[in-house]
Amino acid sequence: AAHSALCPPAGSCTMSTAEDAEWLRWVTKQFGSIAGEDKEIDLEEFKTALQVKESFFAERFFTLFDSDGSGTISLEELLKALSLLVHGNETDKLRFLFQVYDVVRALWHIRVPALTRRGACSPCAGSGSIDPDELRVVLRWCLQESAIALPEERLGDLTLALFEAADKDHSGSITFEELKEELEGFPEVMENLTISAASWLKPPPPTERSRRPRYLTRVYWHNHRSKLACLGGYAGLNLLLFALAALRHASLGGWMAVARGCGQCLNFNCTFLAVLMLRRCLTWLRATPIAKVLPLDQHVVFHQLVGYVVLALAAVHTGAHIANFSRLARQDGHHALAEYLLSAQPGVGGLGGTASQTGLALQGLLVAMLAFSSPCIRRSGHFEVFYWTHLSYISIWTLLILHGPHFWKWFVVPGCLFVLEKVVGLAWRHAGGLRIVEVNLLPSKVTHLVIERPQFFHYKPGDYVYLNIPAIATYEWHPFTISSAPEQQETLWLHIRSLGQWTNKLYEYFQQPESPSPEPKPLSRSLREKRCRRWVQVGADGAQLSANAECYIDGPYGTPTRRIFTSEHAVLIGAGIGITPFASILQSIMYRYRRRKQSCPSCHYSWCEDLRDEEMTLRKVDFIWINRDQKHFEWFVSLLTKLEMEQAEQEPGGRFLEMHMYMTSALSKNDMKAIGLQMALDLLAAKEQRDSITGLRTRTQPGRPDWSKVFGKVAEEKRGKVQVFFCGSPALAKVIRAHCEHFGFCFFKENF
Repeated sequence: AAHSALCPPAGSCTMSTAEDAEWLRWVTKQFGSIAGEDKEIDLEEFKTALQVKESFFAERFFTLFDSDGSGTISLEELLKALSLLVHGNETDKLRFLFQVYDVVRALWHIRVPALTRRGACSPCAGSGSIDPDELRVVLRWCLQESAIALPEERLGDLTLALFEAADKDHSGSITFEELKEELEGFPEVMENLTISAASWLKPPPPTERSRRPRYLTRVYWHNHRSKLACLGGYAGLNLLLFALAALRHASLGGWMAVARGCGQCLNFNCTFLAVLMLRRCLTWLRATPIAKVLPLDQHVVFHQLVGYVVLALAAVHTGAHIANFSRLARQDGHHALAEYLLSAQPGVGGLGGTASQTGLALQGLLVAMLAFSSPCIRRSGHFEVFYWTHLSYISIWTLLILHGPHFWKWFVVPGCLFVLEKVVGLAWRHAGGLRIVEVNLLPSKVTHLVIERPQFFHYKPGDYVYLNIPAIATYEWHPFTISSAPEQQETLWLHIRSLGQWTNKLYEYFQQPESPSPEPKPLSRSLREKRCRRWVQVGADGAQLSANAECYIDGPYGTPTRRIFTSEHAVLIGAGIGITPFASILQSIMYRYRRRKQSCPSCHYSWCEDLRDEEMTLRKVDFIWINRDQKHFEWFVSLLTKLEMEQAEQEPGGRFLEMHMYMTSALSKNDMKAIGLQMALDLLAAKEQRDSITGLRTRTQPGRPDWSKVFGKVAEEKRGKVQVFFCGSPALAKVIRAHCEHFGFCFFKENF
């Protein structure tokens, strides 16, 4: 939910007269829409308006807003309370916060809904101090509001840490002055104290002046110069091919000139489609200087673009020929248009004069392929429809050779490379199935596969493979990033989030125990299955199930993350399961750390040599992991803990690798419903040197990253050229890309 400030924008303590009048009109209008005919807000309406997860804070706020204890809030009471928070000083805001935490024990078990009756007695104002039991109650509700689950023992530790820090005189209770003194150590909290989700209290932002679109800015053209140059070269080449062919056939009439021009462009584009999907060749090119010039990371996007261009050119090409045939039919008077289109005609073109028939067949196949390649088909559980219609490229290329007399000249070299790649892929796939050594079913339906590594399988950190498990679907191959480091010789790791039909089937397949077969099996088959059987660990309850599955892989294939090791300052941003490629990279970095570790034989002092070499020029790595809730951190928390320990051992106090964790479901530090909890978490983390949410040394930050501050800090470090690598949702990629353009950072996105 959106956060709305109860204090003026930008941390100002005062509002202008115009702003104040606008705010007053807005709150009055919103109050009328919520209160209804009785012009009063009861507790249920108040809770609905605040959209809080738990009723405790809604009841506390309601009690404090309801100054006369009537059980409802009038417009005057609402404006009085809000004005205190908006126009009041820090002491006013702190006193309101203190009253929220000063819970009367008698009310812990008597719910505040009893106050919603008119004429109810005024709620008790509190005892004037906060004792440990009151603080524990409030912190428990803070945890629930932020969707954080901690054991009771941990809640006690948090309560003790905050209470000991705030109880300056050791009197056994916290007074207002003591709380104020403790909060002075968190100045950023008081700058913008808020109640989250109170969007009805915030006027709509003023309409911004129309500014120049980002596509027309100099920064955008600088950051996308290679992609824009390739698009310009692609468009120019098509125009040149069209013009040359059209001029060469201009004497045959206008329609023939258009048809021949489009035909020549189709020769190039239909071949270019194949070039863009030569994954092994593109992976090899990533290791060459060409990767700095060509936008190889965008090859799938270009493939889709060229597909649309092919369909458009084919439509114009077909339309121009039909118009020309119609003209010829009118001229000779003997042949109908249908005869030109449906029967072979000498001199028309194509093998045996079949250009018309092969052309119509090609048009139909192209339309079908494009229609069934749409995202709504692929992501709605109909992947096989996409897969089988896309296999019609074999028929399309065959028909193109029969249809166009010169197409083979364009296609011979890319076609041979394409066939060679397919042969190599088939050889890999049929070299023998690989055993799934171990399976871990992790929270949020993530399947962790541990697969035996083939003997001659070499890959780079961040690469991906195509995976096929016949027990799930015989013909389906799906791409997944390898999450283990190349230095791990015996096994490959894949972490697969259940987001579609195939991935859900995978999780459910390993979740169910193997059902015993009633039919007796031959002895040889039974022994073979026992040898292939491995254990499956279910993360939720620790139960162990037996599984019998083999898989096939095709790859590896390169990704943009290969550039990380040649960066100077790399910022790795993973959202949710988007951490997968970075897990491999971080492990590889630490493997290289270990290789460079040196120790003195006399005093046994150890140090790490400079990491910069031809393969890795990294000076600094910032790793940012954004998760929705606490459970998602369990996917890789053991790996991250190991990385932290290794860096602490090999480079005490080093900041080569810095981790930043964000939990978006947790309320931010300046929210009244979370300020006590976040202070307690900070104090306990400083005391124990570990985070209470993840167990890492790195403190988990609540809410979403402030990208302006994050990238501003990165820019201030001046550790070399900054390159940002992101794996996550397209919506977040757009936000991060815009900030990278503002700071002049290079941005690379991996498909999610």
